[in-house]
Amino acid sequence: MKIAVTYGGVMTESPSPSADLDLRLVRCFTVLAEHQHFGRAANALHLTQSSLSRQIDRLEQQVGARLLDRTPRGSQLTEAGEVFLPLALEILGSASQASARARAAARPSRIVIGYTGNVIVTAAVGELRRRHPEADVHLQHLDWKDTPAALLEYRVDVALARLPFPADRLHVTVLYDEPRVLLVPRDHRLAGKESVTLDDIADEPLPRAADPAWDAFWRVDPRPDGRPAPDGPLIESVEDKLELVAGGQAVAIVPGGSGYLGLRSDLTAIPLEGIEPSQVVLATRADDRGRLVAAFRRYARAHLTCPEPAGAPGTGTEN
Repeated sequence: MKIAVTYGGVMTESPSPSADLDLRLVRCFTVLAEHQHFGRAANALHLTQSSLSRQIDRLEQQVGARLLDRTPRGSQLTEAGEVFLPLALEILGSASQASARARAAARPSRIVIGYTGNVIVTAAVGELRRRHPEADVHLQHLDWKDTPAALLEYRVDVALARLPFPADRLHVTVLYDEPRVLLVPRDHRLAGKESVTLDDIADEPLPRAADPAWDAFWRVDPRPDGRPAPDGPLIESVEDKLELVAGGQAVAIVPGGSGYLGLRSDLTAIPLEGIEPSQVVLATRADDRGRLVAAFRRYARAHLTCPEPAGAPGTGTEN
């Protein structure tokens, strides 16, 4: 059977849409939808524009509908393209996950342990290696906002990180509480105090993060009395935060055992009273029943404890 498909107002005969979509063509479409420009999308895909155009034509033939309108300014999704895009992304994600799960099943003695900045995993990893010498153990540092994706995309099997982060489809085990402290320059008016409260920094700007939950927690926004926390610059990395604080543009609330003072002699930490601690957790996929994952969870709970808070007596970093 053949169906009529309209291209630029011209009706043409085309084979029936096939249920067997070519994933390479689907990926070309999603990249083009992201860039909305054939030239930029072709560069991202390492294709020529003419080759990309042919790939999109083939996909539209497979789908049986025009997905993009070509214009001199770029490309725009048609109504059919708007419907197809989220499903296309889901198809690609499912295919990637299927491959990752198959690889994981084929290598039951391999485990990838992810960890975010200044979360020390050495003791638990050492215990895993000692008790399971046959295990192929790998470590991977994660960006603070990458924990859920790294797990759900099968890039890591376990992740040690600080809350908050989205925990959908994850199993989360709290390992320990970690006091939060105030990070300031050495010449700040509060440097040298034994402790401070939120009232002491009521008017001090704090760096902002793009993630709303993370931003609210680490800036204590809003404050207990309902007032918003003063806005500081938007940051994407810990390094940016440290530079802002050292330069006197902001102060920052950070994990007490984070080790920032070991990196910067121009900064000092002060215990921050009256706020809940942060929590360091071990996260895994909710449906993961792997023996190495279960073993590492046991060792993490037994061996990973809160480091001595920065600025505490006896740490060598008191103010």
